[in-house]
Amino acid sequence: MGTRLLAEQIIKQKYPHLRYIRVHTRARNSADIYAWNDDLQLPDKDRYELGQFAASYLTPYVCFHIKAYCMLKEDRVPRVDELPEPIYKAALNRCLDQERILSLVGGMFANGRLMFRCYDPVAGKVHLDLWPNASVTDIEKELLDRYLRELLPLGSMYEVTYR
Repeated sequence: MGTRLLAEQIIKQKYPHLRYIRVHTRARNSADIYAWNDDLQLPDKDRYELGQFAASYLTPYVCFHIKAYCMLKEDRVPRVDELPEPIYKAALNRCLDQERILSLVGGMFANGRLMFRCYDPVAGKVHLDLWPNASVTDIEKELLDRYLRELLPLGSMYEVTYR
């Protein structure tokens, strides 16, 4: 399973001269790779090579678009905040699966139980249900959104229904 953090780590290892790297799911089966070198540039050669590398070695079912790092703001890509250690480590694990995601995220929210409902292959969307023990605060919803965005594979969309 290819997460954002794992893809960024792989790119940084392959292209150490690219100082700024950010990967973001744009839509179903589509992700953007934002990159800059030390000179705050993305030369055409790097753009081309990064595109070829992503198509060949990153998540195979995702179409990657290579963009200059400065496009993050214009594309309204969410800011990356520091993650709890268990989320960070899990996102870098190549063997991350549905059961592990649900267990990890569910363990961080004692307020309820997170369950997989279904996967809609046409929309490329994972549907999850959260059965809370009490009302869920906006902060808890924001944290759940951040954690799922980091743990679900690139190119995957998701929807959480609060029951």
